[in-house]
Order: sequence, then C-alpha cells, then structure tokens
Amino acid sequence: MLGSSRGISLILSVVIALMVAAFLSLMDDATLTLILVASGLAFSAAYILITITLEFLVFREIGNIYTLLEKIQKKNLSEFEGKEANTSVSPLRKINKVINNYAIAQQKEIETLQKNAEYRREFVADISHELKTPIFATQGYIHTLLDGAIDDKHVRMKFLKRAARNLDSLDKLVKDLLTLNQIETGDIHFNFGEFDLKELTNEVIDQLEHKASKKGVELKFKFDEGANHFTYGDEDKIYRVIQNLLNNAIVYNNKKKGAEVEVELKAGKSNIQVSIKDNGKGIPAEDLNRIFERFYRVEKSRSKEKGGTGLGLAIVKHVLEGHKSKISVSSTLGKGSNFSFSLPLVKQERIPNSEVSQETEL
Repeated sequence: MLGSSRGISLILSVVIALMVAAFLSLMDDATLTLILVASGLAFSAAYILITITLEFLVFREIGNIYTLLEKIQKKNLSEFEGKEANTSVSPLRKINKVINNYAIAQQKEIETLQKNAEYRREFVADISHELKTPIFATQGYIHTLLDGAIDDKHVRMKFLKRAARNLDSLDKLVKDLLTLNQIETGDIHFNFGEFDLKELTNEVIDQLEHKASKKGVELKFKFDEGANHFTYGDEDKIYRVIQNLLNNAIVYNNKKKGAEVEVELKAGKSNIQVSIKDNGKGIPAEDLNRIFERFYRVEKSRSKEKGGTGLGLAIVKHVLEGHKSKISVSSTLGKGSNFSFSLPLVKQERIPNSEVSQETEL
C-alpha cells in the first residue's frame, strides 16, 4: 500500500494538511472550524493532484519502461517496430522514447543478422555443391585411369579431356567468385574512360558468332549508323557484361527453328540504351526477381550442362551498379526475354552523311 501511488499520495496529503493546520493555528483569529475546513481542503486537493501526478507521469511511465525492458530481455521486439513514444516534457517519457527507439533498432539488427545467417547457410550449401560436382567428376576420371584405364589410349585421352574440362569449369567458378567478392567489398577498381560502345559490342558478337552458329542461333545487331555511341565507363567490365548477357541468350535459347538473338543500341540525348533480346522459352515471373542472386538458376539442372557457374548475372548486376546503372529484365513464357541497361552518352561530333538505321545479320 505504501509503495503505491495512492499510499504515497495519502502520506504526503496528510503531511500537507497538518502543515496547513499548524500554520493556521498560529493565527490569533483562526477558529477550529476554519482550521479543520482548510486542512480538509488542503488534504483533498493535495491527494488528487499528487495521485494524478504519480499515477500518470511516474508509475505508468515506469511500468512502460519495465515492459520495454522485459521485451528486450526476451528478444521479442516485433510489436514495437513502427511505433513512436508520445512526445512529452516528462523526463520519464523521454527515457521511454529512447528505450523504445533502441528496441526498434535492436529488432532491425536482429532481423538483419538472421537474414545474414540464412544467406551464409545458403551460400555455403551452394558453393559446396558447385565445387563438389567438378571435383568429384575429375576424381572419378583420374582414379579410373590410375586403376588401369590409362593403358587404353582412347579411354585415356577421353578421360583426360573430361577431367580438364571439369577443372576449367572449377577455375571459372573460382575466378567468378573472386571477381564478385572483390566488387562487393570494393577491392576491385573501375578504370573509367571513353570508348565506342558500338565497336565493343561488335567485338563481343564476333567472339560469340561461332557458338551461335553451332547452336543454330541467328545474331542481329541493330543501331543507328550515323549516331554517336561513345560512352564513359570501364571498357573491360562492360565487355564482360555484354558478353555474359549475349552468351546466356545464345546458350539458353532452346528454340529448334528460327532461334534469334537481337542486340540493339539506342542513342538518346544523354544515354545509350543497350538491349539484348531473344525469342527463347522465357523466364517464369516468379523467377525474375531472383535471377541476379548468386547461384540462382531458373532450371536447376541446365546450367551445369551448359557451362554456367550461376554467378554471371550477379556479376552483371554489380558491375552496372558500379557504373550507376541498373539491369532490367522483361520476359514472356514462350516468347523470350529482354535484358537492358543504359550508359551515359559522351558528346562527340556527329558522323555526317547518314541518318539511316542499319540492321546487320550475322
């Protein structure tokens, strides 16, 4: 009772009433009735005011603070997220607000840590799986040769070629991992400069022309012949971006007849839009938001067969972010996919005598 707001109010009110009575008793003209009435009024007023003050400004706020502290101790902070403590001049309410903000910050930190832990688990599982496949395959070929197959020249050459191919895949995977890690941690530097994006794209197409021909894929390159296609960026890394996107468009275009991949450059007033479009089977809508994640594959089995590491699009995304750009993708099942991004246009003197759009078939 004495530790509650009413108990404290009662004691303080009695003390105040006694002090009023003692003060009035010192006056010569004060009657007993006046002393009793004044003491009673002082007691009532003091009791009400002190009770309200203690209950609403002290005990209730202390109770809220204890509730917050219990939630923090139990790590159950989700209900406080998005809430703000009421602004007040009360010091206890200010303390309550500070603790409430701390609880929200802790909840966000816990969620981030949980996401990072889940990401690490998935990454370890993915990288273990990716490394295991070429290592185990290579081990199988080498052990078979050591067990006696090495004496057969035909088998020996076939198995050595397969082992070498798996080791090449492993080397590519490790290099892609190192590149991606360097980009994410900022350890890799971009060497920015001016270059002709049209010439760069032509080089990529020339490099992949033979692969496209073997797959029966027709490559098309569209651009405005008279337009300026000079841009500013890291030439080597943009080369890899276009190479990766074009290679994917070729490799995963499973159309048996009429397979096409079209690369188009559109020079605007301040930027150049690059789009790589295929008429393959397309990407399901539920996979579009995840294809730029490490090791994510739309079809879980096909990338290994076609030499993919599952890191190419993640590298593309990070390289373009380093150029203050963003990769966009649209896709329709059965009709194909379109990957696009933009780079800044560097003003050059316009090439004369041509405003005609050119389409080159390779």
